[in-house]
Amino acid sequence: MLQGYVHPDFGKVADMLSHQIPRNRPGGAALTVYHKGQCVVDIWGGTRNRDGDAWRSDTLAISFSTTKGVASTLLHILVDQGLLNYDDPVSKHWPEFGQKSKQPITVRQLLCHEAGLYHIRDMIDDAEQMLDWNFMVGAIERAKPIHTPGATNGYHALTFGWLIGELVQRVTGKTFAHVLQEKLAGPLELDGLFVGLPDNQAPRRAELVNSIGNGDTRFQAERHLQKLLLRAVTQGLKIARIDLDKTISALVPRGALYMDFNHPDFASACIPSANGVFTARSLAKLYAMLANGGELNGVRILSRDGVNRIMQIQNRTLGDVIPVPMHWRLGYHRVLALGVATEHSFGHFGFGGSGAWADPVRNLSAAMTLNSGIGTPFGDTRMVQITGTIVRCAEKRYVISDVEEVRGIGPFFPRERRTTYDTAKKLVTGVLPRRRSNDVSIA
Repeated sequence: MLQGYVHPDFGKVADMLSHQIPRNRPGGAALTVYHKGQCVVDIWGGTRNRDGDAWRSDTLAISFSTTKGVASTLLHILVDQGLLNYDDPVSKHWPEFGQKSKQPITVRQLLCHEAGLYHIRDMIDDAEQMLDWNFMVGAIERAKPIHTPGATNGYHALTFGWLIGELVQRVTGKTFAHVLQEKLAGPLELDGLFVGLPDNQAPRRAELVNSIGNGDTRFQAERHLQKLLLRAVTQGLKIARIDLDKTISALVPRGALYMDFNHPDFASACIPSANGVFTARSLAKLYAMLANGGELNGVRILSRDGVNRIMQIQNRTLGDVIPVPMHWRLGYHRVLALGVATEHSFGHFGFGGSGAWADPVRNLSAAMTLNSGIGTPFGDTRMVQITGTIVRCAEKRYVISDVEEVRGIGPFFPRERRTTYDTAKKLVTGVLPRRRSNDVSIA
């Protein structure tokens, strides 16, 4: 049974989530949606652990790669404030980074996964070393790019966190967690946005019920199934002539399959690519700010020009690590949905099924956290299904007079004129960034 609030226009979203939450086994989820700055869905249900304790309104969940979108947003704020530029060499702010032919690598290349520094398996000997920030920063400083920076893209599944995180620390002189609180969580009044979970918040954290690294013998069969699925995917990649070595080098550091993601040490470490601990409510509010042109409830976090810049697609090609064109923006990827157009949406999803996204054309955002998934590095089909439902509900709503149109953020969709998404896109002014193709810009 779900709890929380649903605007009547979004009732089908609640129906969809209720069918996605596990039945007769552990697992829970939370979902929050904002439309035009208004919270229209804030619901949760299921269990937060294997003992069957109910998911609560303030339950936090480890959200894996969904963390990358939060880290990217934080860096964009610093760019907006003039502390660095996207085309700065990283070594300008982080001199030790310039070793091993890395001097030309730019901040932009880090954000759009073009730096060639995804091969974590060659950088460390054991996955537990990821819990040590200084060790990981040193490992990245000593690493040599696996390809010419900018020549192609390869998903920096794990290294992204220290690349962006150390840059945040270098330009501010403060810890990543401190800057996150100061620039995002504090101003937006988010009580569920942590990368490096404080001890006093630990009781709120949900247990990952499918954690591979947990030693509970009750879940031996489940882990065996996961290994069989991994073997099947591996065989499929070989048949498709995908270079599996690059995928493994980015996604599977030695010892990763034995790492306990439920252990307090994992949650309390700072890994801005993989261990954010969030509520759906806080994530959706953050992305609502982006969907609304950088401002929410009278609090401006980013300039409209800043949001325009981060929306632009930086590359469209197949990646070396993920054999799918992710249409990388500056730290965010494309948003897939069933039966609706989402080419101007951006966000980041994570292993296990979590995800968050913004659609500045519709002024719409959504986020889901959960504890019961496995799937791909970008989750599974649940977020794809629910995103389609959210968009269809939003497009059936109200709207504004012709006079208002898109002055500010919009556009919206007056029923009487049957304005479509394609028509709405034409109401926004495009901006062509250097050497990049562009989707859209907000007014």
